[in-house]
Amino acid sequence: MAIRHVEPYTDEWLQQPVGYVERVVDLLGAEVADWWEGPCDPRDATVKLADGHALVWDEESGWRLGRFVSGGPGAHAELTGVRYLGHGLLPRPERVPTALSDARAGVGASSAWRPCYRSHRNCRDGFDVALDFYARLIEA
Repeated sequence: MAIRHVEPYTDEWLQQPVGYVERVVDLLGAEVADWWEGPCDPRDATVKLADGHALVWDEESGWRLGRFVSGGPGAHAELTGVRYLGHGLLPRPERVPTALSDARAGVGASSAWRPCYRSHRNCRDGFDVALDFYARLIEA
């Protein structure tokens, strides 16, 4: 299988995180009240939870949990009381529900400190290849 890089800032590139986030949303099930894509720089997505909290994923620091303050489609979400879930920038979707439970309890790999796994300015660092894996799962 050939490695395929997606040209930055194209529609395809902007949509790449959707497949990954949809997998996580499916696994969270009834906990999810709504979800939407945010803007880019960095690309992100918000998963609003039924309890008034939200999970936000972005391409620099992975998943974080906090009380939802504001935001909506095309806008970065504002959260308070943030905890980062840990487990890397793109943890397997199956790991996110457990990481969410850990973050709620303040244990495990969760932290109030923001990790920075990469910069969104490094468009050609190979991260698009990892995201493309999840985009292809949705298309299949």
